[in-house]
Amino acid sequence: MWGRIAAGVIVISALLTGAAVYYLQEYAYYTKATFTPGAEIVLTPIEGDQPEAILAENIEGIDAESSPLRFRACFHTPLTQAMLSETYRAYEGAEPLNAPSWFGCFDAAAIGAALEKGEALAFLSQSDIAPDVDRVVAVFADGRAFAWHQFRPGALEGN
Repeated sequence: MWGRIAAGVIVISALLTGAAVYYLQEYAYYTKATFTPGAEIVLTPIEGDQPEAILAENIEGIDAESSPLRFRACFHTPLTQAMLSETYRAYEGAEPLNAPSWFGCFDAAAIGAALEKGEALAFLSQSDIAPDVDRVVAVFADGRAFAWHQFRPGALEGN
């Protein structure tokens, strides 16, 4: 009898812990991202290290203080990929990270596939947004664009 009660307590505890971990990962720490008016999205030019604001519309973003990697943003830019490629620094090794399921505009798998196929181009937004973490922007030919934070390629090697 006591064995069944103990097993029941363990199972219920595991279920509650699992639900708490899910909630904390998907919802608890995220807030709506705030952007500086007129400089919502910036890119680093090929010539120079000071990021410059680009035209961006319909910006939607999330962020969390619990990790520098939780930032995600979706927006539209009227700037062409050709113009951006000639002006701003490309980002090698861009790998978008998954967003919470409720942030529907950001599909990391689709963005990653588009980057691999060359349908989207990745640019350095800001280097060292946090130690060894960069902000990356991917732009599609139709103007859809997405931003996220990721570890700089090679930053974790040797640790």
